[in-house]
Amino acid sequence: MARYGISKKLNVGYDEAVEKAREALAKEGFGILTEIDVKATLKKKLDKDFRRYIILGACNPPFAYKALTVETEIGLLMPCNVIVYENDDGTATVSAIDPVVAMGMIDNSALALIAKEVREKMEKVINEI
Repeated sequence: MARYGISKKLNVGYDEAVEKAREALAKEGFGILTEIDVKATLKKKLDKDFRRYIILGACNPPFAYKALTVETEIGLLMPCNVIVYENDDGTATVSAIDPVVAMGMIDNSALALIAKEVREKMEKVINEI
């Protein structure tokens, strides 16, 4: 696990892992605002091959609103990124940004409390998958 993320290796393939990630995010109140197909982007822009890898920009509107009301510029660190990528053995890994770490660079105790709540939700998302 990365120091800045919450991660889990799954015993399922990439497509199933992406679907499970979407379902778990929705269950915890996160919508997906952005999707970046890293493999397709690298192929198109650089003509480079890369493993299947997607970045899901997840947002939980009530928490986003709370965060924005206590720290206007927090939008620079939003949405919460969740990644799913294919491992060499055909399984997949899912990881989410740890909002406590991401928001830790900002000296705002109210924001730190919100980040802890969001981390709990992200941990549920990863554990659900």
